[in-house]
Amino acid sequence: MTQNPPDLRPDLARPRLDDTRRSDQPTIGMVSLGCPKALVDSERILTRLRAEGYGISADYSGADAVIVNTCGFLDSAKAESLEAIGEALAENGRVIVTGCLGAEPAYITGTHPRVLAVTGPHQYEQVLDAVHAAVPPAPDPFVDLLPASGVKLTPRHYSYLKISEGCNHKCKFCIIPDMRGRLQSRPAHAVLREAEKLVEGGVRELLVISQDTSAYGLDRRHDSLPWKDGEVRSHILDLSRELGRLGAWVRLHYVYPYPHVRELIPLMADPENGLLPYLDIPFQHAHPDTLKRMARPAAAARTLDEIAAWRAACPDLALRSTFIVGYPGETEAEFQTLLDWLDEAQLDRVGCFTYENVAGARSNDLPGQVPEEVKQERWQRFMEKAQAISAEKLAAKVGTFQDVIVDDIDGEGIATCRTRADAPEIDGCLFIDADTADLSVGDIVTVEVDEAGDYDLWGRRRAGL
Repeated sequence: MTQNPPDLRPDLARPRLDDTRRSDQPTIGMVSLGCPKALVDSERILTRLRAEGYGISADYSGADAVIVNTCGFLDSAKAESLEAIGEALAENGRVIVTGCLGAEPAYITGTHPRVLAVTGPHQYEQVLDAVHAAVPPAPDPFVDLLPASGVKLTPRHYSYLKISEGCNHKCKFCIIPDMRGRLQSRPAHAVLREAEKLVEGGVRELLVISQDTSAYGLDRRHDSLPWKDGEVRSHILDLSRELGRLGAWVRLHYVYPYPHVRELIPLMADPENGLLPYLDIPFQHAHPDTLKRMARPAAAARTLDEIAAWRAACPDLALRSTFIVGYPGETEAEFQTLLDWLDEAQLDRVGCFTYENVAGARSNDLPGQVPEEVKQERWQRFMEKAQAISAEKLAAKVGTFQDVIVDDIDGEGIATCRTRADAPEIDGCLFIDADTADLSVGDIVTVEVDEAGDYDLWGRRRAGL
């Protein structure tokens, strides 16, 4: 599971709104755990509260109540969520719980009976009702101003753009459909309007997220809706084409390798379109028997052919994925098939998790549960293989010129950047340690790579670039 880093947690970070509040203004704090999709939910909640006149507190002591947006995907994530709730109760005492773990209210109240309310994932109205009951609003329309782009918990130069909710897959290890329901796609014109406002507000990179980005619009039968002087279809191809025309980088996450994904590749190869040559695809495994036990498409060999075709059409394409090792019934031979597949696929960015039983998942009942020490040993071997591939691919970039976006500049003038092949928080970085005096966060500049590590790059700016 991925979790928002500490600097994106509103209880630990600088809020993106000015922290100037009226003396009588009610204030709310937020702890946001889990994946970027949960972060978007937190932003929506805070935006609606801010529109009602609530202030946003950057610490527990300054808040009249605290919302904890939880993750419930894995048992370890549930434990982290319970710990965060306990911390908020200890530091503030008035806590409202929402998010994925909120789908199990008894699980939460059994440990923390003092919470004020528990709501499930994306239940925005119920969260607002709970806040109203705990801390009545006191809006002042002459003072309370809301930015056009809403409240954002990410840095100003990039933003997550959620295009759908829920999932139609029935993977045996996953309980997301039980918590968040079946696929519900947003209308294409609504997504594009939000994206336009974000870009107008200074966002330089849009990170498209959902549970299944490739399936976007399927539930809407790919309907066509008015947009600009024509129409736009609720389909990932049409949506990506239009997003790529807004003047920002556009990065696709959680893309399943359906056949129509190949139609995206020419857009990624087009220098006039902002769609980055980057695909985040959750392959999970490579052995057909393991994939079958996972209830996932078992076409790893054809996937290799597809990857080759993608790269032939777009040589700069960066592929990232996540995998599970130690899934019930995984034999040494199946695991070795995964390593061999990884050798052939040569993915650019790779993450790996050891399998973990999750309450309510059908995989819990599968025979052949793998011992923990075997899981850890396989994880180690997998990561060593992935690290070697990453180091070799990055070494090949030494001497090349790369466009990078600046994420941070520290007190010593070292700029932390990302190439077009790197998503924030999950991929590597490129560092510039000279000639950064005129750089600002959010700038996009060209650098020459002069050093490479296992996961990161170092580069220097060239005159006029």
